[in-house]
Amino acid sequence: MKNQATLVVVAACLAASASYAEDFHGFDPAKFDGKMLSTENLKAMVVDATKAKPPRNGKSYSIGFANLQRDIAFGVLVEKGIQENADAAGVELVIADNRLDGPTALANAKSFAERKVDYVIEFQTDANFGQTVMDVFKPDGTKVTAIDIPMPGASFFGVNNPKSGFMGGSYLATAAAKKFGADVVKTGYLVVGALPQSGVIPRMRTDGQRAGFMALTKDFPADHIIEIDTKNTLQESFAQMNNVIGRIPPGAPILIIAINDQATMGMLQAVRAAGRVDQAIAVGNGADEAEALAADPNLVAATGSFPGSYGNYLIPIALSALAGKPVPEATFVTHQMVTKANICKFYKEFPCAGEADGYVFPEAEFSTYLADLKKQDWLKGYEAILPQQ
Repeated sequence: MKNQATLVVVAACLAASASYAEDFHGFDPAKFDGKMLSTENLKAMVVDATKAKPPRNGKSYSIGFANLQRDIAFGVLVEKGIQENADAAGVELVIADNRLDGPTALANAKSFAERKVDYVIEFQTDANFGQTVMDVFKPDGTKVTAIDIPMPGASFFGVNNPKSGFMGGSYLATAAAKKFGADVVKTGYLVVGALPQSGVIPRMRTDGQRAGFMALTKDFPADHIIEIDTKNTLQESFAQMNNVIGRIPPGAPILIIAINDQATMGMLQAVRAAGRVDQAIAVGNGADEAEALAADPNLVAATGSFPGSYGNYLIPIALSALAGKPVPEATFVTHQMVTKANICKFYKEFPCAGEADGYVFPEAEFSTYLADLKKQDWLKGYEAILPQQ
């Protein structure tokens, strides 16, 4: 496991250094705002890249994209954004579905290699297959960007896990205290929907969620924290939450947070099926289930990762690499809390409702947590994908 990230040796902060501060047709990793580049800029990138590294098929570039799972909201949004950028650039996007499964990801990688794609974007959840998948691309030197779960030798793009987790957990603490009262919250149970199969990276997120909650909920009983294995799906999250809800005494607040929005929704569905939804409050991660966030009164917020904008980074990163331009080995999404009061700013099809909640990210508490996190032995070799502040 440790070998998986040891090659990811340049933190996102290095993107601001001189070696990465190069504007390539509007794409400067140190300053990029996440907005899609113009068609003209993307096509100009392709022209320059082609001069440096001609397409393997002799005609035009093809980029392989192995999606996490094509029929979940997060995957749909990521794919849509990548496809839009690829279309604008005039490159072929070869799409595969990893189906949340390591062996399937390996088969897809072999298919990309057989097709001789020029670049690969991998979104695969099984950390144990990271090295095996990357080995497929070594013989012909195909470069890879890994989304959210790092792979050895691939550049990393994705969630700032410690910070996004801490944001969600601290928001949950604030919202729960407002709903139930600070003293009553301490009689409640915090249920964390984790994803152990994906290793250290998602653990950074769920540990951050727990730490953010605890930072603002002093003296919360440690034995009132329950962790479940969500398997990254709504269905498994429902099943596992259904298994543990009997451990939570009647009337006690049920405080829910999880690795992603789908897991959060599954956990909420189990609480609803048990007839206890009035006792529940939840915060998601990703903000890709916008309809649920807008409509479900118990889902009060989600830490926004804005998967629809991923392609705005990923295609320029791929084209920069093909052009021989230096790009950072780790690039993070900028996160914001998405709530019912501000959802219309991010998803115009949903109206904003209610007043701003006044939540302020607890910078001092996060700095203390991050300093301690960097000392943890289980993160040895993963320092490069920790935020600097």
